[in-house]
Amino acid sequence: MNNPIFITGIGTGVGKTLISAIVTEALAADYWKPVQAGYVDGTDTMTIQSLLNNTVSIVHPELYRLQTPASPHIAARIDKIEINIDTITQTASTILDSIAPKQLVIEGAGGLLVPLTDSLMVADLVKALNAKVILVSRNYLGSINHSLLTAAYCRSNGIDVAGWIFNDDYMNYENEIVNWSDYPSIASVPKLATINKATISAEAIRIKRSLLDKLNLS
Repeated sequence: MNNPIFITGIGTGVGKTLISAIVTEALAADYWKPVQAGYVDGTDTMTIQSLLNNTVSIVHPELYRLQTPASPHIAARIDKIEINIDTITQTASTILDSIAPKQLVIEGAGGLLVPLTDSLMVADLVKALNAKVILVSRNYLGSINHSLLTAAYCRSNGIDVAGWIFNDDYMNYENEIVNWSDYPSIASVPKLATINKATISAEAIRIKRSLLDKLNLS
C-alpha cells in the first residue's frame, strides 16, 4: 500500500486545490478531500472533477461535508457533527487498498494548524496518515514568514515533506524560502490567466519529472 500524498498550504487561499489538480493529473492519481467546510459556491472536490483530463483518476467523495465556511472544528460544531481522525485514516486505508498501485492525493483544509476538532489539528491527521507532504506557498507579501513558520513546524514535528510547490508571480523569493527552510522546490506554477483542463494538463506535464523525483516515485 502506498503512503498518501498530502497537499497542505501556508494558509487559506494559497492555491491548494489548483496544485492538487495539477499533482493529481501529473501522477494520474486519485483525489480525496476528507473534510470540506463551506460549499455554497461549490466544493473543492467538484473543482478537481472539472479540471482533470485523464481517464483513470477517481475523485472520491468527502467524508465530512460541512455547511459553514469556517475552521472545520467550528463548522462541525454548528452542524452537530464530530470529525473523527480514526475514521478518516481508516477510510484512507480502504481507498489506498482499493486503488493500488495508484497514488492517492489528499487535500487538507487550510494550513497545518487548522483545528479539525477541539484537540486535533490538520498536522495530527497528516501524521496519522503517515503521509508525504507537499507544501504549497503562494507568492504574496508576508508569505516568507508564513512559509518558514510552516516549514519550522514540519521539521520540529517530524512531518515528512517532499518539497515546495510555489504558486503565483508576486516578486521573486522562492529560492530564499527553499534555502532557509532546507526543503527543495518541486515546481513553480505561474499565475494562470485561464484555469481549465488544458492549462492543468500542460502544467502537469511540465512538473511531472520533478514531482516524481521529489516523491521518490521515479
